[in-house]
Amino acid sequence: MDRIAVFPGSFDPITLGHLDIIERAVPLFDKIIVAIGTNSSKHYMFSEEQRKKFIEQSVAKFPNVEVDVYEGLTVDYCIEKNAQFILRGLRNPADFEFEKAIAHTNRAITQKDIETIFLLTSSGKAYISSSIVRDVMRNGGNYTILVPDAVRI
Repeated sequence: MDRIAVFPGSFDPITLGHLDIIERAVPLFDKIIVAIGTNSSKHYMFSEEQRKKFIEQSVAKFPNVEVDVYEGLTVDYCIEKNAQFILRGLRNPADFEFEKAIAHTNRAITQKDIETIFLLTSSGKAYISSSIVRDVMRNGGNYTILVPDAVRI
């Protein structure tokens, strides 16, 4: 059985922190699906098509990484894609507490069929978040040091 992981997020936009998690997870799984979740209550800076393009260009060198879009519960998407793992990055203790609660809930509602795998973001990238990148971009700052080449528009 293939080891398939879903790396869910809004990726608005993808950052070097996200890419760090993907690069380090590539050898751990047979396939990684970077899954762009849609949340109707969120106002995105970049369209779904732009975010998908940014990610596809950023992960093009990894043959076992694909990009997709989904709606609804991440665990339902995992079941649809036969993924046994949810991949998440952790930057700090607050991320851990938030992600731990979601992971426990996901295990409970899937009868332990889907396991969450946490990777710590590399120390040099732990401060990067999409919301910080968006704020820097909106205010004309140098965001290029925070994102992959594909997002440098």
